Amino acid sequence: MIAQIAPAELAAWLADKARPAPLVVDVREPWEVERCRIDGSLAIPLREIPGRLAELPRERELVLVCHHGGRSQQAAMWLGGNGYARLFNLRGGVDAWASDVDPAMPRY
Repeated sequence: MIAQIAPAELAAWLADKARPAPLVVDVREPWEVERCRIDGSLAIPLREIPGRLAELPRERELVLVCHHGGRSQQAAMWLGGNGYARLFNLRGGVDAWASDVDPAMPRY
């Protein structure tokens, strides 16, 4: 089971200097990331995840992000099946982030 994290929870975590920040991994397509993104996120399209595992540290907590949460859930499940244990899926994706955390973020 992949843990789900709400946008407001992720925002608080990223702002908490006393807690190590997770690596936010955006699995959307490049055109989507150009439109909007969570600051500091690492963009790796879903289809490229298997070939770019070296960029994803196993010892760090990873938060997977997409538009609404479906592709990121798939990525998290795949990573979980390949030895990654510290995984979270951003519930509602960047669309929910824009709604709940950053209303100035463009939506599509």
